[in-house]
Amino acid sequence: MSDTLVIIPTYNEKENVTAIIQAVFSQDKEFDILIVDDNSPDGTSQIVQELINKFPNRLFLEIRKEKTGLGSAYIHGFKWALSKSYEYIIEMDADFSHNPNDLIRLYNACKIEGADMSVGSRYSVGVNVVNWPMKRVLMSYFASKYVRFITNIPVCDTTAGFVCYKRKVLETIKLNKIQFVGYAFQIEMKFKAWKHQFNIKEVSVIFTDRTKGQSKMNGSIISEAVFGVIKLRLKGLPK
Repeated sequence: MSDTLVIIPTYNEKENVTAIIQAVFSQDKEFDILIVDDNSPDGTSQIVQELINKFPNRLFLEIRKEKTGLGSAYIHGFKWALSKSYEYIIEMDADFSHNPNDLIRLYNACKIEGADMSVGSRYSVGVNVVNWPMKRVLMSYFASKYVRFITNIPVCDTTAGFVCYKRKVLETIKLNKIQFVGYAFQIEMKFKAWKHQFNIKEVSVIFTDRTKGQSKMNGSIISEAVFGVIKLRLKGLPK
């Protein structure tokens, strides 16, 4: 058993799921993987189930009955990880927008460099985004600027979804009280980790937009982020 679990939420990712699992398992460091699938109608979970036979005790699958948001999928995965003995928990997309080769860099930032939480950052050194339309790049970049302005959190890429947590961070944050399920979930997790005075380190990565499958981004997710950060700032850190 590895000391690190990579949580990958999926919904209709049959075109990517085999390749991303194989890419994670091909790394020099051993990582375990938990796929949290929201009952994908395209057969994603069946593909994963077949792969479990090839990677026993390294690949795991949790199937949720319905699609209730990225944040709730990660919280499901976090609770599963905390019920085991993992010391490091990484969240990662299934579509290769997060490069599996960067997993070791996020891990080392926590294991070796002393961070409690490491963030694969698109904006800590310039703007490192590939294949996004300029409108979306600007929206994402200024969303992070907006979050920093409202909350004062010292993180350049507040909406990043490529993150490594030390176990103690997830044990401290009250996961049942996380308010947001969409884009703002990533902001809330970083905000609460910062408010609990955990050491957050950004690791510069290149984000590449998916080439297969469909993006899950929509207007309601973005509006949640915009208005959600104001709620976070006003409420501070609910206990």
